[in-house]
Order: sequence, then structure tokens, then C-alpha cells
Amino acid sequence: MGRTAHSRVRGSQRFERSLSGFLVINPRSGKGSPNADELAAEARTRGIEAHVLRAGEDAAELARTSSADVLGVAGGDGSLAQVAEIALQRGAAFAAVPFGTRNHFARDLGLDRNDPVGALDTFRGSERRIDVGRAGDRLFLNNVSIGMYGRVVHRREDHRRRRELFARARAWAILLTHRDRLGLTIDGDPVETRLLLVANNAYALDFPSIGARERLDEGRLHLYSLGANPPERSGERFVIDAAPGRLEAAVDGEPEELQTPVEFRVEPKALRVLLPKGS
Repeated sequence: MGRTAHSRVRGSQRFERSLSGFLVINPRSGKGSPNADELAAEARTRGIEAHVLRAGEDAAELARTSSADVLGVAGGDGSLAQVAEIALQRGAAFAAVPFGTRNHFARDLGLDRNDPVGALDTFRGSERRIDVGRAGDRLFLNNVSIGMYGRVVHRREDHRRRRELFARARAWAILLTHRDRLGLTIDGDPVETRLLLVANNAYALDFPSIGARERLDEGRLHLYSLGANPPERSGERFVIDAAPGRLEAAVDGEPEELQTPVEFRVEPKALRVLLPKGS
């Protein structure tokens, strides 16, 4: 009988080739139980190659050198996009293991954000195609925030080595003391706002917090502008410019400085994501 890359037949029984998996674990993201080493040990018992990031290592480079069929990350929202980019480039499947504070992406996938061990089942799960967003060449899975919240993230990172409570208080004080407009244009039209959110698919939104997304495969970006008219617009591509030539932004919660003008676009159903069977 004939063979395929994924199965073979012997008599009446069908054998499917197991997908090989590689998991990068960000130890800075995890809190509580399990810790990074415990999660890595559990992954290995399931046949998943696991690597706990050490100081100076780059998750994307580690993923790039792996020949695994499934590339995964255990971390918060900011840890995921780097490896998702490599998975997309290689045509590999992507697995997200919630191991951070908020884990918005895992929530929107329908994963239990409090069960990283259970999320390892994704490596043997079923495939789903989802959209990714781009800010220039930078991939994002959730959103890009420009303005007030972007400044919060940048200041929080500046004070990261100090006490967490102090850092958070200093960061959020920006929302009260900086009320200047951003001087943005969207596709050439001036927009008066202090906070702009570029989202990969639509959010239930309540500024300054965000809710969940019902879909990850709508194929559209949604722009939410605090105090602007209109407050929301959607499309497949937008060009945002600013007079200073740069913007402090938070890309999936991570600080980033964007050079303007910057093109935002969506890549519909570009990423192969795995979910536990039955999800």
C-alpha cells in the first residue's frame, strides 16, 4: 500500500506519525506552580523537547534552529510573537502555553489561563488557522497600543528593576499627568486622541482595559481611538503617521518604538495554531 508523510497502513491498522515539538519556556513569565523547570520536565515526559531560556538567549533564534513540526512558547503575551513569527516563516504549527500574568492570547484561543500543564496537550491537538497583525515588519497577535498606555509600558520597563508596586504607580501616574494629544494621522486624516489601539480582530473594549475577542479569523484590523470621531474603524490596512517621526507603543504588551509612517496590516489565517482536541 502507499505511504504518506503522516501515516502508513499495516494490515488493517493505521499508524500516524507523531508531530515533533519544541517548547521555549520564559522563566521570567512564570509565577507560582509549576515553575519553569517543572514545566520543562513535564513537557519532556510527553516527548516535547523543552528549553528554559537563559540570560542573553533569544527565543526566536532557538526556534529557528529547531527542526520540530510544532514550535511552542510558555510565557506571557509578550513572549509569543517572536516564536510565532518563526513558525509562520517555516510553515510550522504554533503552540501557546499560558505562563504569564494576563495571557490574553491564550484566553482568546479558549485555553485555561491557569493550567499551563494542561496546555501542553496542544502539541498533540487539532489545527486552527488564525490571523496575525503587522506593524511594519513587526508581527503582533493581540494589539498595538499607542499613546497613554504605550507610555505606561515604556515607563514601567524603565522602572522594572525597582519595586513592582512603585513601578506600577509611577507608570499609571502618566495617565493623570500627560493629557497631550498625539498629533496622529490615519491614512492622511488627522485624528485627535490620547489613546489609539490597533487590534488584530475585534475586541470587547472598555478603556483603558480590553476584553476578549470572539474571533481570531475575521481577517480585519480594528482601530479604537479614545475621544475621536469615529471612535472605531476597521479594515485590512492602515497607515499611521505622527509629526515627531516616532511613537512609543506597546506591542502585545511589550515596549516598542515605532518609526512613522508605519503601515498596519492583517495577514488573514496566516498562522497554524494547535488547540487541545475537542476544543
